[in-house]
Amino acid sequence: MTALNRRDLGLLVLRVGTGAVLAAHGAQKLFGWFGGGGIEGTTQAMEAMGFTPGRPSAVAAGLGEAGGGALLALGLATPAAGAAAAGAMAGAVAVHAPAGFFAMSGGYEYPAFLGFTAAAIGVTGAGRYSLDHATGHVVDQPWVVAAAFFGTALAAAAVVGRRAQAVAQPEPDEPEPEHIHARETEG
Repeated sequence: MTALNRRDLGLLVLRVGTGAVLAAHGAQKLFGWFGGGGIEGTTQAMEAMGFTPGRPSAVAAGLGEAGGGALLALGLATPAAGAAAAGAMAGAVAVHAPAGFFAMSGGYEYPAFLGFTAAAIGVTGAGRYSLDHATGHVVDQPWVVAAAFFGTALAAAAVVGRRAQAVAQPEPDEPEPEHIHARETEG
């Protein structure tokens, strides 16, 4: 087996494995498969995590994972697939970041790994054993890589930034913490 064949075979294994995990995770969100909450449960979870509006956030996350994962597994539109999956994982990293790095304590280790892996495949390309190769790489061009990752980075930054603001602001019905009132009366 030549080095080229080994590289392409390795990319196939990495693509299919990563894509399948992402697609299954997204199917939980969109369809309730594999014990997931479906679109309604995911909508409620997204709102509870500070992603508003919840339903479009749930659909976007589900499509980024399920659609990006399926396309990665197939090796089709690989730059866009990798960028979409990485963008979805950026949102998951933001949710898990307060718990630290390691997954054992609820941290962002797992979504970060999936996001970096999807991004690496999107940048590297799908390899010879892919639909991109079979279609002559019509949607696997350098400009697609740049556009997909630039667009996804902007969108992810906007969504994560909006969530950070929402999480930082107390709900209008929530009373302010007691220590704020104590400082006002001490002065």
